[in-house]
Amino acid sequence: MKQIVSLQQLADKIGATLHLAQNDSADTKIHSLSTLASAGNGQISFLSNSRYRSQLEKTAASAVILKSEDLSHCQCSALVMDNPYVGFALAAQLLDSTPRSADGISPLAVIADGVELGENVSIGAHAVIESGVKLADNVQIGPGCFIGKDVSVGTNTKLWANVTLYHRVVLGQDCLIQSATVIGADGFGYANDKGRWVKIPQLGTVILGDRVEVGASSTIDRGALDDTIIGDGVIIDNQCQVAHNVIIGENTAIAGCTVVAGSVTIGRNCTIGGMVAINGHMEICDNVYITGMSMVTKAIDKPGVYSSGMPAIENREWRKNAVALRNLSTLNQRVKTLEKSHLK
Repeated sequence: MKQIVSLQQLADKIGATLHLAQNDSADTKIHSLSTLASAGNGQISFLSNSRYRSQLEKTAASAVILKSEDLSHCQCSALVMDNPYVGFALAAQLLDSTPRSADGISPLAVIADGVELGENVSIGAHAVIESGVKLADNVQIGPGCFIGKDVSVGTNTKLWANVTLYHRVVLGQDCLIQSATVIGADGFGYANDKGRWVKIPQLGTVILGDRVEVGASSTIDRGALDDTIIGDGVIIDNQCQVAHNVIIGENTAIAGCTVVAGSVTIGRNCTIGGMVAINGHMEICDNVYITGMSMVTKAIDKPGVYSSGMPAIENREWRKNAVALRNLSTLNQRVKTLEKSHLK
């Protein structure tokens, strides 16, 4: 359902100061958001990067969210605040027209006896809810989801279609789990008996805190003995793998296709770029930023930015560098020999 709000309501919601253009009104209705270049009447846009200031001067938006230093370049009404990008996010929440993942309880859902349902719970068609499950108030379970035995799902948490929660998984309040994600599958635990792999049952579970969001087709494995724990406010992108017994601190963000091996502890307020690989059994401290395609093989105990991925270059140059890399150990030995000779 499309939301419609006034400029003043929008300014109040995002904590901005409203500056009206000539002949505009605080009651002007806003129905959606758009880019500076594409926005038209009844739409709001934002400017958080000065490179797009030329578009600000020409925009047909009814209003723009911007910083005070950009106000003189704006011909339309403006909502002024220190962080326009946050303003954009809050405005998008207010104008969000995303549908619910389910409305009411479908007669095609399979719900075991004794399941505890809070108020206003919705369960889509062909969802399966096993015994011992507790769904708190306002939980939405999309079509085709599987909720295993003794799972607990907190208030206002939403699962899109075909999410799988294995037994005893715990989700906090206000979580959002995108389609095809699997939480609580077995961790990759095996012992080798003379070449034969012996499976180690994974006896822990997965615990998600409040306001955790997990992207589509991601997997979070249950712990072997202790639990895999995802802290409050963590956001995990699509197609990420979080292995057994991983602990992720509050408000950490992990971008797409990243792999976190078992028994890793990641601190609070970290940002991990796409396609990062993190080796197992180590710790990463708070406030670490790891750039995309990095390979983390040692513990990180100092906040800061870390990188290891090699940017793409022309193939001819890459081939030359690869040859040089193969000869690096020989070159290093020659340098050591020359240094010793020089010291004599």
